[in-house]
Amino acid sequence: MEYLSFELPIKELMDQYQTCSLVGEESGVDVKLACSQIEDKIVEKKKEIYGNLTPWQRVQLSRHPDRPYTLDYINGMVDKGSFLELHGDRNFADDPAMIGGLATLDGQKVMIIGTQKGRTTKERQHRRFGMPNPEGYRKALRLMKLAEKFNIPVITLVDTPGAYPGLEAEERGQGEAIARNIFEMVQLKTPIFTYIIGEGASGGALGIGVGNKVYMLENTWYTVIAPESCSSILWRNWDHKEDAANALNLTPKDALREKFIDGIIEEPLGGAHYDPETTYLNLKNSILQNIKAFSKFTGQELETQRQDKFIAMGQFKG
Repeated sequence: MEYLSFELPIKELMDQYQTCSLVGEESGVDVKLACSQIEDKIVEKKKEIYGNLTPWQRVQLSRHPDRPYTLDYINGMVDKGSFLELHGDRNFADDPAMIGGLATLDGQKVMIIGTQKGRTTKERQHRRFGMPNPEGYRKALRLMKLAEKFNIPVITLVDTPGAYPGLEAEERGQGEAIARNIFEMVQLKTPIFTYIIGEGASGGALGIGVGNKVYMLENTWYTVIAPESCSSILWRNWDHKEDAANALNLTPKDALREKFIDGIIEEPLGGAHYDPETTYLNLKNSILQNIKAFSKFTGQELETQRQDKFIAMGQFKG
């Protein structure tokens, strides 16, 4: 387990617990009471730390290297062996930063689409740290259109620091690809449910984020720009990233208050990486509940509800 800077007090207690257990095993001395007391301290310290996270600490937690990614959620939620990954945008190439395919959840057919990061250095480079190219967004749209044709609900999982900003991406129409997705998703006549499972940055997130319902996991963020980038623009360096995180109102509670999202999915104490199975189950239950709730909506009703939802966000000022 890797620990973030603000989690070091927990690491110290965990080390004490491991030492206590080791002493008991090697010496034969009964240390159950001592170990139990340390366990209680660990729980209390976790409640203290994770119950008072700053916005910047929540950003750090959303990027934790042990945190589940899109493929982890897919493998942890869908019926065993049911996920069939689909590749390519039928125009230029396949994008490994954007994955998607057909699957079943407790027998319910779904189209799951999401941004995918990497675990190893090589995989991170291959998937560009979860930053899709235009062909990634076009692949996602192709799969959404396929789902619409067969009236299959679309599930999108968002975990991206933004769309890829490379020269080649701009040459192939990055802005157009994202705008096209937003335009088409608003009109899609099949249910769309969006879940932010990590980072939700800017148009890169919105390119697959126009849903009838939008949810955030407890330790995620969703805003127009990453705190470091905001700090770089306003102060010409990253030193004020904590101030930027505070100003951006990027936490799930902020987004729920502003009605940008419809709910917050609870994570285990410490984050999704402490108990991935419970997180998968919480997400799966939310998906199935939403599919059931929207099952009797007509295509036109789904489109109208989605349009009204996003039109109601924010306000116009002359």
